[in-house]
Amino acid sequence: MGIHTSVDPETDTVRFLSPEGALCRPIPSSIGDELLVMLYRAMTRTRIFDGKAVALQRTGQLGTFASALGQEAVGVGAAAAMQARDVLAPSYRDHGAQFLRGMTMAECLLYWGGDERGSDFAGPRLDFPNCVPVATQIAHAVGAAYAFKLRREDRVVLTFIGDGGTSNGGFYEALNMAGVWKTPAVIVINNNGWAISTPCARECAAASLAQKSVAVGIEGRQVDGNDVVAVYDTVRQAIEKARAGQGPTLIEALTYRLGDHTTADDATRYRDPELVRREWTREPIARLRAYLTRKGAWSQHKEDALQRECLEEVGQAVNAYLGAQPADCNAMFDHLYAALPASYSYQRDMARRFSPRNGGGHG
Repeated sequence: MGIHTSVDPETDTVRFLSPEGALCRPIPSSIGDELLVMLYRAMTRTRIFDGKAVALQRTGQLGTFASALGQEAVGVGAAAAMQARDVLAPSYRDHGAQFLRGMTMAECLLYWGGDERGSDFAGPRLDFPNCVPVATQIAHAVGAAYAFKLRREDRVVLTFIGDGGTSNGGFYEALNMAGVWKTPAVIVINNNGWAISTPCARECAAASLAQKSVAVGIEGRQVDGNDVVAVYDTVRQAIEKARAGQGPTLIEALTYRLGDHTTADDATRYRDPELVRREWTREPIARLRAYLTRKGAWSQHKEDALQRECLEEVGQAVNAYLGAQPADCNAMFDHLYAALPASYSYQRDMARRFSPRNGGGHG
């Protein structure tokens, strides 16, 4: 792939499957039915987890949660293209990718329940924890990728950012250095149409967010983010290019946020319900299921079994989360600094003094 000098949304968007699940163009021979079924199962697993997490929040058993409803193809497609030795620098809506990398559902629930043990992944030990500050994960990813380049390590860093985050100065600064240093990094924009309540058209006047790559001299690609095949194949090519020492790629995945921004949001206040209803006809899971069913690679029997399997897995994760012994109050301070400043030491001492687990009278 060479460097695109522009990205035309009308002609350059990569797509293999139509919203009805019909082929728009041949799927590469390297993407067989086994891989497609794996992608379908991973997206379904993510959606069932999302539904349960929102229900837990609504009943006061989980903190604020950011659902990936309707955007499952972005995280699943991108993570499936990574190797175990690569590194993921996620934002706060990327659990679909993190599950494929090895983060457990129980760890995810612990994180959103306010427990720092939810950021200490037992599986992908070298992946970054969730990044809530907007755009800082891009700097982390580019820095780690530059380290891999200096060490001559055969590894790539992949990171995600939302459409609103690309208007943040930190995004531009990190993207610029990715281009200057030619780092082995892949930056995926999850363009779900909304920066909380601000529509994308009021965030940026560019014809596409992928075009932001042009100013920093790296390649920009745009994909249908509801087509998991397009996401997987485009990210796979970008990772191979980065691993070969040919620099970073910025990929804009066009999708739609079918749910609220987080459980603290109410999207019905600012979105046209007719538009949301129309976007439901374009969502990624039904699209791939239609294609697989038409090919004879999927059936109602397999679907029923998958639903049961996912519900059981999610149920076990919920039980593990709800049954976890709460961490003590030191956990709030343990990972802030190598040497805790005096003001924080005072706060920690007060927390210990009043902790119910230490016999204090105040929680």
